[in-house]
Amino acid sequence: MSGGPLEGVRVLEVAMYGFVPSAGGVLADWGADVVKVEHAVHGDPQRGLRQTGTMRVEGDPNPNFAHANRGKRSIGIDMSHPDGREVIYEIARNSDVFLTSFLPGHRAKFGIDVDDLRAVNPKIIYARGSALGPRGPESTRGGYDMTAFWSRAGTAASLTPPDVEGMISPPGPAYGDTISGTNLAGGIAAALVKLGRTGEPSVVDVSLLGSGVWALGHGIALSAHLGEPMVAAKTGVHGSPANPLTGLYRTADGRYLSLVMLQAEKFWADVCRHIDRPDLIDDPRFATGADITANTGQAVEILREVIATRTLAEWSERFTTLSGPWAPVQDSYQVVSDGQVTANDYLVDTGELKVAASPVQFDVVSAAARPAPEFAAQTEEVLLELGLTWERVIELKTTGAIT
Repeated sequence: MSGGPLEGVRVLEVAMYGFVPSAGGVLADWGADVVKVEHAVHGDPQRGLRQTGTMRVEGDPNPNFAHANRGKRSIGIDMSHPDGREVIYEIARNSDVFLTSFLPGHRAKFGIDVDDLRAVNPKIIYARGSALGPRGPESTRGGYDMTAFWSRAGTAASLTPPDVEGMISPPGPAYGDTISGTNLAGGIAAALVKLGRTGEPSVVDVSLLGSGVWALGHGIALSAHLGEPMVAAKTGVHGSPANPLTGLYRTADGRYLSLVMLQAEKFWADVCRHIDRPDLIDDPRFATGADITANTGQAVEILREVIATRTLAEWSERFTTLSGPWAPVQDSYQVVSDGQVTANDYLVDTGELKVAASPVQFDVVSAAARPAPEFAAQTEEVLLELGLTWERVIELKTTGAIT
């Protein structure tokens, strides 16, 4: 836990699947001691997630679990058992943050709601992740990133072209979960600052729906102002009707380049030189910004024809000196070997797996991610740290209160 800005902070996590555990994973990256409570027999169901789309993981380690649970300690507790609940309270007495994904009814059932935890530790920060928020008629409903973040918050409809049946699915597993979890980790960090400054603990709430609204916030603000929805362009249509330097271009090997040069007039000559068409610089059709806008269709056709003559790798090499913003359109496997990703340590090695680094760096260094824990591997360790005797630990095991 050494070296991170949250060193010395203890987080008690009672959560499952991707969203809230990913917040705990970020806090662990930042140096917190995150104690993850898992069901005494079954553990976090995320451990059993093997099939993700067309990709399947056999055996351990499992990236589906490690992504959100790196660096934690796992303890197996039966919270329905009175002795198990007392263990939860004992850990809470010695924790700074309680982090949970449980729905209101289950929080009440297991005695882990705000008042329950504050009764044993009045200063504990209570952080909860939900599907649809803590208020309103649907606050007790559960959900996943596909439902609350992707579908309900507007991204799916805004991203799906009108000529596509159904909707475009999220680009990968736990997409909205991970974004929402980072939001929750940031909220907890702010609450820790407030606690240190005022002595007042907070209740921190982040939902998948709220995070989805925030992620699409610019577009939703436009819709609220103009009274109309965002509509995606039809498949195959160039990205901008008024700027040939903002959009996708197909390369000779069937890949794509993404150009986003919002000031077309500023970058036009440089692009023309890089594609070996200097004759276009003085072409009267593209002499000014207004001309480029007026003749966007012709410019797009020229650029499509030229860019289709070389592969993505060839253009990527040639465009290293291009002054305007551009990027190769990469798949998830190509990201693994991206030189800029490597240079900034955006992927880190846990010793078992290569995983994405959480996105905040301190002092220009990525957090050193540690492996995800084996199920209940630190149960005895955590309880002995709390001062329980071996005799008491054995007794709790015998009664089934702990793993």
